[in-house]
Amino acid sequence: MSEGPTDQEFIDPPEGGRDEITGGEEEASQESTPTEFEVEAAGVSPAADALAGVSPSLLQVKGAIEEQLARQATQATGASAVESFADAGNIQGVAVALGDEGDVVTAADPGTPTLTVYVAEPTSPDRVRSVVADSLGVQAAAVDEVPLTVVVTGIIDAQPHRFRIRPAPGGVSVAHFAVTAGTIGCLATGRSGDRRQRLLLLSNNHVLANSNNARYGDCIAQPGPFDGGRCPADRIAILERFVPIDFSGAPNFVDCGTGWCWPNLVRRELVFLSGGQQRFFRIGSVPIAPALGMAVGKSGRTTQLTSGRITGVGVTINVNYGSGRIANFRDQIAIRAGSGDFSAGGDSGSSVWTFDSARRPVGLLFAGGGGTTFANRMDRVLAALDIALYT
Repeated sequence: MSEGPTDQEFIDPPEGGRDEITGGEEEASQESTPTEFEVEAAGVSPAADALAGVSPSLLQVKGAIEEQLARQATQATGASAVESFADAGNIQGVAVALGDEGDVVTAADPGTPTLTVYVAEPTSPDRVRSVVADSLGVQAAAVDEVPLTVVVTGIIDAQPHRFRIRPAPGGVSVAHFAVTAGTIGCLATGRSGDRRQRLLLLSNNHVLANSNNARYGDCIAQPGPFDGGRCPADRIAILERFVPIDFSGAPNFVDCGTGWCWPNLVRRELVFLSGGQQRFFRIGSVPIAPALGMAVGKSGRTTQLTSGRITGVGVTINVNYGSGRIANFRDQIAIRAGSGDFSAGGDSGSSVWTFDSARRPVGLLFAGGGGTTFANRMDRVLAALDIALYT
């Protein structure tokens, strides 16, 4: 399945965890928050191709809701993601989707691009239209002509939270020593300098870097601590790099990080269980852009192997990271399973790939609510971390 780097020699990371890594705070700062790899400079444009042909009125309403979400993230205090579910605060996210997902849809033919609004509590399309027109200042005529879908997600939470396996494949429990448990997405290598000889595991910032509260060299355990993993006994990698999450209300595009692995402790395949037996498979290395209706799959720590379809692109959502921290994300992917859930808590960090023989990477799973899963675009992840997939 691999379309990327061939087998090569890798160098081991330095021994030890946070308390044993040399170099001090200056080295930690340089490795964990490199300004040249800030997400805004990731070098990937928004989902322009996927949004081509969408009506100006729909994009106008989407833009107004995105501005409201940014304001909510900026003003969020306390433990709740929204202060009032009665009006604009009920809106948790927005996307361009298709009008054939069985939700509440008005004035849309099947397969027609519609505006999907994700809400914390049930409400009607008419109520959403009224909020957009009255509270967000969009002309009522423009709002009325937009096909609208309302999806109840509840508050959208970052999914932080079973067996130990060596060498460790993608799809199993992993986490920073201070985090509960997430998922190994897959392996990667750096694109430049000595990072090309580093074998890296890919997952979320909030899985590997404790939502910004970590530094270079921190111990990463498999399984994650929630599943019994301990440092240093279960260490397979050290924290190598992460893209900081901005909680100021400014837009984020990725929640991602890398761990520098001991090569003998990890493997390129992903795993799933079939009849109680472990089965391994490979995914591709070259990402593909998401598209509405695209069939996708993932293998994750909690729900294992699942499939679904992309139901929203160009998604803007506010994600609750706990302790009053709300992050605004843009240009995300929304996914729903045909039955059951595509993901659950602990699946964060899973790679999302096309559900076909090519299994091309599409996204990096990081959040969800109410049966809807959200993922970063994989091309943005690779650009932000300056890595190539090693699958």
